[in-house]
Amino acid sequence: MITSDRLHIAGRRPKRITIQGVAGCYHDAAARGYFAGEEIDTIQCDSFQEMFDTLAADASLLGIMAIENTIAGSLLQNHELLRASNMQIVGEYKMRISHTLAALPGQSIDELTEVNSHPMALLQCEQFLLRHPNMKMIETFDTAGSAKEIAEKGLTGHAAVCGEYAANLYGLNILERSIETNKRNFTRFLILADPLIAGEERPSERFIDKSSVVFTLPHDKGALSKVLTILSFYDINLTKIQSMPILGREWEYRFYIDLEFDSYSRYRQAVDAVRPLTNDLRILGEYTACKNEV
Repeated sequence: MITSDRLHIAGRRPKRITIQGVAGCYHDAAARGYFAGEEIDTIQCDSFQEMFDTLAADASLLGIMAIENTIAGSLLQNHELLRASNMQIVGEYKMRISHTLAALPGQSIDELTEVNSHPMALLQCEQFLLRHPNMKMIETFDTAGSAKEIAEKGLTGHAAVCGEYAANLYGLNILERSIETNKRNFTRFLILADPLIAGEERPSERFIDKSSVVFTLPHDKGALSKVLTILSFYDINLTKIQSMPILGREWEYRFYIDLEFDSYSRYRQAVDAVRPLTNDLRILGEYTACKNEV
């Protein structure tokens, strides 16, 4: 998804994108979807914490991170990792998560005795898998990692629940497609950049129509409703609000909100208006809302 003011950077040396997971994972696929038309290299990290550590060590890197899923909800840990870092959001990407059943070439479903994948992927495909009781469900660290292990070790009788991209990458045969129970399964990813390069990676002001902010509120009656009233007055659409308890401060909360708007100047006026009512307000990023959810 390349916005028109980013087209001119295609053709430069490959961007290096940090991902959580191995090659072929959904983060990898999302990175290639967002940067379609550009050459990228992915840097694989075992955890989101490792990804942020890698980003902090090299300001030239970009990152892509899942932040919420239409079935599983918000990834609360990732909200906190983002807040604790100095990374800025410069884009977002929404991708449908569609699982396949993949095995070594020549294998049939009747020959399978074990199916391997991340526990969330197994859960999302539970109805399909229950119709095949010959396959024992085994939880693993990663969807794409399961496909990679089956391919590299030549594990007959094993199948992976993984994305089509991963199955093709590791040379597995896709036995069934779209095996997830709920077909309306989307994940929203954030594109992250160090402040040193965020300016050149985010869209120009005329394309910015969304932002993510975080703040705390004084422990006063009606504090949140006052903020929401001001945002409404400035015609700001609140697309998400996520509260998180603040450790060591009982019954106090930190709020993460996503805002969409038609006028960048009115959005900035709204932020200036609510800032005196909040504590520690920080803009996590300003970017173009992703429109590709189909």
